[in-house]
Amino acid sequence: MPSKAKPESPSALIDARIKELPDWRGEALSRIRRLITQADPQVVEEWKWRGVPVWSHDGIICTGETYKDKVKLTFAKGASLEDPAGLFNASLEGNTRRAIDLHEGDEIDERALTSLVRAAAALNASSRRMPSTDKPKRTAGEGERSVAATGKGSSGAAKPALLAGGNPQITRADGDAPVQAYIEAMPGWKRDIGRRLDALIVRNAPNVRKAVKWNSPFYGIEGQGWFVSFHTFTNHVKVTFFQGTSLQPVPPGGKSNDARWINVREHDLDEAQLTTWVKQAAALPGWATSDIRA
Repeated sequence: MPSKAKPESPSALIDARIKELPDWRGEALSRIRRLITQADPQVVEEWKWRGVPVWSHDGIICTGETYKDKVKLTFAKGASLEDPAGLFNASLEGNTRRAIDLHEGDEIDERALTSLVRAAAALNASSRRMPSTDKPKRTAGEGERSVAATGKGSSGAAKPALLAGGNPQITRADGDAPVQAYIEAMPGWKRDIGRRLDALIVRNAPNVRKAVKWNSPFYGIEGQGWFVSFHTFTNHVKVTFFQGTSLQPVPPGGKSNDARWINVREHDLDEAQLTTWVKQAAALPGWATSDIRA
């Protein structure tokens, strides 16, 4: 039997949507996409409801809908976000969503939209907690013993909750300790990947500083900013280089002006290639997050 055609990725479908809009809407959607991926390099692009671009990080941040006369950005939890610049101008009557309607000729406040995207991602990360009365299901092949309903392991110490995709929920903090707590909470084979990534980064950037932000380990150089982070998903660990377009060769994932990433699956960690990228990235000006609220 002939093999089935491989379905297009969400990013490819968004590419196609932008190309099929030859007027101002395509340009606006492309610019918005660039701002979102720059604001949150860990963002995930999705394609939902038979044709709506979606950007997510621990839950939906916003959608990008196109109509005949406007491009509409709907923030899933917009009613809970501060909007000092007054970007929200639609869907104002509800208790959950808020939207930004852009019409031809409207200017995009890039700084305000960037802040709004980062605030939405932070809100998702802080609100997606596993209820303490729930008992997580064991995932086949993870090799993990289920955490008891108390959220404690055999040692009696509280284990971090696992968010969507099995990503550990770790309180934002600087230093090696929160990074190690994150790594030890990574489920199954991903824990070994986390340990190997951490050791590889430290080995090739001896003066590295560490932190956990948005439930992801971050690595940087004092005075230069952050150069790499990683994040746990169901089937892979995503490693993001914040100045990835300046690396040789350029990592294959992503379409923003700066960040690029790779998805590491079980048994496919290329340490030689990662070593090259880490050495290059650590020598470049990094990504500053000091202006983002905890």
